[in-house]
Amino acid sequence: MAAFTAQDVKALREKTGCGMMDCKKALTEANGDMDAAIDFLREQGLAKAAKKSGRIAAEGVAYAATNDDNTLGVVIEINSETDFVAKNEEFQAFVKTCADTVMEQNPADVDALLACSANGSTIAELLQEKIQTIGENIKIRRFVRYEGCVTTYVHAAGRIGVMVKFDTDLADKDEFKVYAKDIAMQVAAANPLYLDDKSVPAEVIEHEKKILTEQVINEGKPAQIAEKIVMGKIGKYYKENCLVDQLFVKDGDYTVKSYTAKVAKELGGSIAIVDFARFEKGEGLEKRQDNFAEEVASMAK
Repeated sequence: MAAFTAQDVKALREKTGCGMMDCKKALTEANGDMDAAIDFLREQGLAKAAKKSGRIAAEGVAYAATNDDNTLGVVIEINSETDFVAKNEEFQAFVKTCADTVMEQNPADVDALLACSANGSTIAELLQEKIQTIGENIKIRRFVRYEGCVTTYVHAAGRIGVMVKFDTDLADKDEFKVYAKDIAMQVAAANPLYLDDKSVPAEVIEHEKKILTEQVINEGKPAQIAEKIVMGKIGKYYKENCLVDQLFVKDGDYTVKSYTAKVAKELGGSIAIVDFARFEKGEGLEKRQDNFAEEVASMAK
């Protein structure tokens, strides 16, 4: 068998876009011959999958789920090129497999998840298979996993996925479960950036203060009262962006914090919101722009 080096594996990976282990296997099968290795990857369908990897995947789903007793949960975003594929049963089954794998095996990140085993294959192998059979680029973008008392909520068939973690002695009560779902829906609807004022990084507040100070001065307010006005505006920033300080969507007479205290008192226990994660599919990603005329023209060349 002809020898090959790590540089050969790297070169094949750059030429095809395929995974390192797939490239190593191809070079082994091809006795180190680069062209034959490329042919091998094409024959296996892996090079075809690599070509799709450059296409924009900004649709898909944000999915969230817990285990049976709500002591473990995950929210995950997996992207596809079109919304049509996101509704495909095979795609949705793959998303669930990934979520279950995160819950069961606790990978550190997406790369670690790809290396996890599921249904007799690795997640990376299952991903390549789905790209082949479905015919679109598919990417596992991100996930968060919580242990403890967790609640999840999925809005609009996967447009938004939310998970909230609580510290409570009321987890078994039905009334708490209703409350917890309301808080998850609050996160989906109001899109808080932080849990509370202590969670806001100091540099974020300093940046806001700088901008607000300039605004106040430009409005002609005296410098001696500018600071007081700015601090009032910072308070408004907390109310808009911190979950516990937001007005409760279902009853504007309460903030999330005061509503939480009310429910805890009524149920005779304690409730604290510990953390939350909110994924909106495709947020921050460039959207695919379809141009049918250009597509037909390119196919005719």
